[in-house]
This record gives sequence, structure tokens and C-alpha cells, in this order.
Amino acid sequence: MNTLDQALTEPGLRPLPEAAAELLRRVGAPPRLGAHLRAVHDVAVQIVDRVGAEVGVDRDAVLFGAATHDFGKVRFPAELSGPGAEHEPAGQELLLALGVEARLARFAALHGQWDRAGATLEELLVTLADKVWKGRREHGLEEQVAQVIAAERGEPVWSVFMRLDDELTRIADGADARLAFQNRFPAA
Repeated sequence: MNTLDQALTEPGLRPLPEAAAELLRRVGAPPRLGAHLRAVHDVAVQIVDRVGAEVGVDRDAVLFGAATHDFGKVRFPAELSGPGAEHEPAGQELLLALGVEARLARFAALHGQWDRAGATLEELLVTLADKVWKGRREHGLEEQVAQVIAAERGEPVWSVFMRLDDELTRIADGADARLAFQNRFPAA
């Protein structure tokens, strides 16, 4: 078994959707990318099942988006361990070239642009998972998610925000284990 397959199958985190795992294998993705996408996907499952269940969210799209959001790092592997956003449009282009539907490939390009006008709840949830997997909290993003859910449910924003905050605090508490999982795999 190669290192990418270990990153995709080793116990500890939920497995990626098979279609996403197969795409990573097809392009020979770095093992750390596979591990990272599993960590973010694992968090996305938790968020969608608790928070997204309150509203009509496309669960499969969010989970596929979380599982492929950094796909462009195949072309920009330096962004696996350093800053950069070149992977965002490259990820969408690569996914489209591999036959992924545009509605799913968009997460790769948009996960870094949560504060733009017109961001969907699905896009916001992918971005939220990409932040909180490592324990990072982004108040503006969390507030925006709470506002969208509150509007959908006809609830006060503060009430939704409190539930969201509790859930994200619980998820963030597992960040060290997810970081350790990711860092066991090489970036190249």
C-alpha cells in the first residue's frame, strides 16, 4: 500500500467519498493532501450533521466540496505547507478537466472567498470546516453562517450562533489529533 492510500484509509477519520478518493489517486496527490482533505471532510460531516440538519443543505455537495476543496494543491504543492491561493482556481480547473460537475468543482475555487456577496450556505460550511479542523475560529464567517441559518429558520441570530458556537468549540477541541494525523504524511 502506498503512502497516499494509507492517508486515505488509515483508521481515525471518516473516509472520503469514494469519488473524491479516486480523483486523488488518479492525479497522484501528495499523501499530506489526502490526509488534510480527510481531516476537513471529517469536520464537515460533523458540522453538516449537526448544524446543516437545521436547514435544507445539500449534504452530499458539502461533503464532496470539503473532500476536494484544496485539490489545486496537486499543482501547487508548496501551498501544502505555506501560504498561497493559486491552488483555488487551479483546483476548480483540474476538477472540471477530470469530469467533476461545475456545481461541485466550485468549492475548490470559492473556499477562500467566504465573505463575498452571494456565498451559499454550502460554500460557507465547506469554508467553516476548513477553518475549524485545525481549531481556528473565524468570527465573521461563523456570524454569516448563523445569519443564513437564522433567516431560514425564522430564529434570532444569537440563538443560532450560540448553538453553532457550542458545536464548533466541541469540534475544535479535536484539532490536535487531526493536525497530528495530517502531519504524519509527507507533503511530497
